[in-house]
Amino acid sequence: MATLTLEVPLMYGDHHVTEVRRLLLSLPGVEDVYASSCFHIVEVQYDETQVSPEEIEARLDEAGYLGELPVPVEAGAVYGNGQEGSQEPSYRHTIAYEQTRQMVSFAQRVPYRGRPLWPCPGMGVLRSAETEEEAKVVEVEIATEIATKERR
Repeated sequence: MATLTLEVPLMYGDHHVTEVRRLLLSLPGVEDVYASSCFHIVEVQYDETQVSPEEIEARLDEAGYLGELPVPVEAGAVYGNGQEGSQEPSYRHTIAYEQTRQMVSFAQRVPYRGRPLWPCPGMGVLRSAETEEEAKVVEVEIATEIATKERR
């Protein structure tokens, strides 16, 4: 029985621990999995005759747990407002009030990009309500076509 310890920086919640355990325990030869979202560590006990460390790492990498957490960095330069081809600059809106003294706040309009606000490995891209409605319409059309063909 061998033990493999991996750093998984994108495992930051209990729902990720559950998913990582499910993914790894489904591999043949994996006997036990200790996963900690607090320490971003996975410790796997496995039978080296049935599964290799590369296969274990590949499974976690496919699910998106081994990469670095992408953190946006502010460049300090003016950039577009998120609209393709737009030359209009985007600025943060800041304001100061006498009663707040040393408190600073800001707001920035972020255009919808069709993805979750926080990247969540294993979840994929969330679909918008319009996309859900379009999918339902397509399902109804397909069901109607099938029913029509069966009647013939």
